[in-house]
Amino acid sequence: MSEQKFSIKVASFEDVELATKWAEDEGWNPGLHDAKLYYQVDTSGFYMGYLDDEPIASISVVKYDDDFGFLGFYIVKPEYRGQGYGYRLWQQALTHLDGCNIGLDGVVDQQDNYKKSGFKLAHRNIRFVRKGGVIESIEQANADNIKPLSSLEFNDVKKYCAAFFPADRNAFLKDWINQDNSSALGYVENGSLQGMGVIRQCASGYKIGPLFADSADIARALYLQLNSHVLENDDIFLDVPQVNNEAVKLAEQFAMTQCFETARMYTRTEPDIQLQRTFGITSFEIG
Repeated sequence: MSEQKFSIKVASFEDVELATKWAEDEGWNPGLHDAKLYYQVDTSGFYMGYLDDEPIASISVVKYDDDFGFLGFYIVKPEYRGQGYGYRLWQQALTHLDGCNIGLDGVVDQQDNYKKSGFKLAHRNIRFVRKGGVIESIEQANADNIKPLSSLEFNDVKKYCAAFFPADRNAFLKDWINQDNSSALGYVENGSLQGMGVIRQCASGYKIGPLFADSADIARALYLQLNSHVLENDDIFLDVPQVNNEAVKLAEQFAMTQCFETARMYTRTEPDIQLQRTFGITSFEIG
C-alpha cells in the first residue's frame, strides 16, 4: 500500500465551515455565523491540511494589514495528532503573516508550544458561564441610555471601537453588529457612545462579545440588557481579560463560573489597546 500524501491548500469557505464544526467538537462553541464572518475578513487567510483527499487539519492566519494578524482555528483531527501534520501546516500558513505582529488565544495544552514558536504571554482570558434570562434581583439602571447599535451612526461605532483593536477591521465590525441571531446595543449619554456590546447565538447558548465600556457601571447596564435577550435555560458566556479586575468582578457579581481559559499571546510587543475598558473579548479565533 502506497504512503498517503500530505498537502496544504488555501481553504475554501466550505473548508472553513468544516473547521468551525471541528471547533464545536473541541468545545470552543463557535457562533452560528462565525464561519462566514471570519472568512470574509481574509479569504486567503485560512488553510487546510489534507491527507490524500481527506481534510485533517486547519488553521486561520487572518491578515488585517501589513503590521498585524491573528491566528486561530489551529486544529488537527484527534486521530492524526502527534504525527507532525499540524506543525507542517503551521509553518506554511505563518508565511501569510510575514512581517506582522501576530496574536493568538492559546488553549492551555498548547501554550508551551506557542512559546517555542516565539509567542510571548500578554495576559490570561477567562471564559465565564451562567444561565441566561432577566436578572430580577439587580436593578437595571440606566436602561434609557441603551440603544440598538443599528440606530446609531456607524461612524460613531467605528470610532469608539478603534481603541480596542490594533488594526482597521471596520468591514468585519459592521457585519458583526448586524449578524442574524444576535443583538447589538450601545450606551449613549449626552450624545456620546460610552459602551457597546453584542450577544450572538452559538452552537450552545449565547456569547457576549465584545463588551466594551467606559466604566463598570456602563458595562453592567449593557450586560443586563444583553442578558435579557436570552431564555432562562440557555447558557450565556463571557470571555474576560483577567487583567481587568472590574470585568472579573462583573462576571462574579452575576454568579458566572469559570469554564475555560486561554492565553493571549503575541510575537512582538503587546499592542496598546484598552483592556481596562474591555469587559468581554470579541473572539478567541480572530481577536
